[in-house]
Amino acid sequence: MSLKTVNSMKTDTKNSSEKDLVSKSKVTPEDVLALKEITDTYLCSPEANVFGIDFTRFKIRDMDTNTVLFEIAKPPNLEGSVNVGDTTDPNAGRFVRYHFTPEFLRLQKVGATVDFSIGSQPIKDFRMIERHFFRNKMLKSFDFDFGFCIPDSKNTVEHIYDFPKLDAETIKQMVANPFETKSDSFYFVDGRLVMHNKADYSYNNTKNNL
Repeated sequence: MSLKTVNSMKTDTKNSSEKDLVSKSKVTPEDVLALKEITDTYLCSPEANVFGIDFTRFKIRDMDTNTVLFEIAKPPNLEGSVNVGDTTDPNAGRFVRYHFTPEFLRLQKVGATVDFSIGSQPIKDFRMIERHFFRNKMLKSFDFDFGFCIPDSKNTVEHIYDFPKLDAETIKQMVANPFETKSDSFYFVDGRLVMHNKADYSYNNTKNNL
């Protein structure tokens, strides 16, 4: 699959309860778009990833300067592994902690490139919804379409994040309160949630975590 670039979209919908979604047999994009806060737990188990989706590399760059801000890759011998790190933790590999400088909050457009492979089944309508919150305030909701992926393929896609313009007081509070900025990343295949990853962010680094 060749590199493709897609932009973010926003969708509004009605309110939902996280407690209700945890007990649902099928969580849909409409369900997570209705959430008004960051989730406290994961809305699906690691076993929901029946398609063998495996993210192997992730890179963030400033689109204006082409400067690489963050890059991480899974070691080749671990590609395809279900658990990475602490194998006693069923959620190992589903959470990332980022450390950025305060200048990151003033960026306008960021490109996030991800390499991923899939298993023996074709994937259609592969979609990611990513929602960012500071405390209980939603900063931005991003909606990306990966499209169709052929079986046993390795793929690369770059998502373009158009960041919201933050006021000075919000930036000040986000810098002063590391890891109170959080995100949920929901991955859907044919309208069903198959992966849920979480992250939190610090913006008080003196240098980027390359």
